[in-house]
Amino acid sequence: MYDIFSIKDAVMPAGFLWGSGYAGHQVEGNNINSSNWRAEQKGNQNPISELSGIACNSYEMYMDDVELVSKLGHQAFRTSVEWSRIQPDENSFSEEAAEHYISFFAALKERGIKVFCTMVHYSIPIWFEDKGGFYKEENLGYFEKYLDYIVPKIAPYVDFYNVLNEFNTSKKEEFKMNSLKFHALGYHTIKKYTSAPVSSAHAFVNYMPYRPNNKMDIASAQYRDANDNEFFFHAMRTGEVIQIGRDGFYSEDIKNTVDFWSINIYTRTLTNSMDKAGKSDYYHKKLRMIDMDFYLDELYPECMINTLTRLTDKPVYITENGCCCNDDRFRIVYMILHFSALRQCIDMGVDVKGFLYWSLLDNYEWWSYRPKFGLCSVDRESGTFNRTPKPSAWMYKEIIENNGFNQKIIRKYIKELPSLGL
Repeated sequence: MYDIFSIKDAVMPAGFLWGSGYAGHQVEGNNINSSNWRAEQKGNQNPISELSGIACNSYEMYMDDVELVSKLGHQAFRTSVEWSRIQPDENSFSEEAAEHYISFFAALKERGIKVFCTMVHYSIPIWFEDKGGFYKEENLGYFEKYLDYIVPKIAPYVDFYNVLNEFNTSKKEEFKMNSLKFHALGYHTIKKYTSAPVSSAHAFVNYMPYRPNNKMDIASAQYRDANDNEFFFHAMRTGEVIQIGRDGFYSEDIKNTVDFWSINIYTRTLTNSMDKAGKSDYYHKKLRMIDMDFYLDELYPECMINTLTRLTDKPVYITENGCCCNDDRFRIVYMILHFSALRQCIDMGVDVKGFLYWSLLDNYEWWSYRPKFGLCSVDRESGTFNRTPKPSAWMYKEIIENNGFNQKIIRKYIKELPSLGL
C-alpha cells in the first residue's frame, strides 16, 4: 500500500477535462440483438457467470444518468452507440434507436458536458458476427453503411469519437490486423461528417517480466508489448501494419488515422516465459478487493509513467481508468495515486488533456455484476435501479472543482488506509 497522506498537492493544466464513462451493453439492458447477448445465453464456463439482463436499465433511465453526471460536476462523458440497436438486422435501421442516442447526447450537451462516443464497444450485431465480423475484410462495407447512417445524426452533439474499443488485446493476429482497416475506414467515414477528433480506444497494457533479470521473461514482455501495443502506435505513425510472425503490409489509408491517443489503462501485467500462456501472478502486492479473484488485484500507478511517456507526439486522453473494489476507500486510494502519476507524466512532457473515470455506475462486467467499478452503486435488487453516489464520487467532484487534489480533499474522504481485514 502507498501512503496517500504524504502525496504532494497537485493541479492539472488549465482546461484539463474531467469525466467518466460506461458502455452500452454493460448498462442499457435487454440488448437482445447483440453478439454478447447471444454469447451469454450459451453460457460461460465460469460458474459465477451471470446474464446481463436488464443491466442498469440505462436505456430507459438515461436521463437519470445525465442528471447524475451533471450533479457530480463531470465535464465529459464517454458512452457507446449500440450498433445492434441501430441496425438490428442487415436490411433495416431503427429510427427509434437513433432518436434515443440523439436525445441522450443532446441532453449531455445542453448541460455543457463534452460527449465521447464509441461506435463499437465490443458488442456487434448478431447478423454481422454471423458474417465473420471484423475477421473478414469484405465486411468493411457493412460497417461503412452503419456509420453513414448514424454519424450524421449524432455529429452535432459529439465532441470526440472512438471508432473501436480495445481491439489490440485480442489474441487473434488476423483480427487485430483487420481491425486496423475497420478503424481507418471508421476514421475517414466519420471525417466526412465532422471535424471532431477521432481515435480508437487502446488498452495500454504495461507488460513487465516476472523475473526482471531473466532474458526469456524480458523477451516475453517485449514480444507481447510489440504485438499488443506498439503494432497500433507504429501503424498509426507509419502506415506499416506488423504482427510479429506474420507478413506485414503498408497502408496509406491507415497512416495518421488518430487525432489523439485514447488510452484505457489500469495496471501492469507480468509475463512468465515458464508458463505456456506467458502469465504470472503478482509479487507480494496482490489485493483481493472483491470476493473473487480478478485480474486487477494490484495498485500500480507507475504503469501510467511507464506507458504514457511513450506517447509524446499527440494529445492524450485517458478514456478508462478505475478500480474494482467493494470497499470504496480502495477506490479513493487508487484514484489519488493515479492522478498523482498522471500529473508526473504531464511534468515529463506528455500532453494529457483529460481523464475519464471508469465507470460511472456499478455495471455488468461482461460476465458478472460482482466486479464493481462504479462511482455510484445501482439498486438492482429492489428493481428501482436507483443510483447512489459513493464517497469517491463526491471526492472526485471536489477534485474536478479544484482541477486537482490536495491533502484537505483527501483527508475529508478517507481517514486511514483501507485494510482487507483478513
